[in-house]
Amino acid sequence: MSDGGAALRCPGCGELHAPDERFCESCSLPLVPQERPRRLTDSVRRARRIKPQYADGDLVRVVRALSQPEAEMIEQLLLDQGIPCLVRRAPGMDVPDFLAAGARDVLVPRSGAQAAREALAPAGG
Repeated sequence: MSDGGAALRCPGCGELHAPDERFCESCSLPLVPQERPRRLTDSVRRARRIKPQYADGDLVRVVRALSQPEAEMIEQLLLDQGIPCLVRRAPGMDVPDFLAAGARDVLVPRSGAQAAREALAPAGG
């Protein structure tokens, strides 16, 4: 294989080929560009932290935060425990001029609700 460009890979056998080749000699399949390492996005990094046992069931409210910053802090605390959550404005808090203000409901899948409540319980209480 020459170093004249990006290597090509056979999708069948995985063998590397020179950039000027078009088909695998062994498999006769068309060659494809060798896969580059993928940059992880924030959402992929976040998803990798979630424990599957906490991701099943309907969403249930575990706590109501008084503001968006408080809700984001709770969201991070839950994510640190591997519990996925969703933050949404609480009903009755739809004031267009103050979208960042007001209470937020923190929702988690039913399978993670008990773990979320325990993670958010006051220490020693």
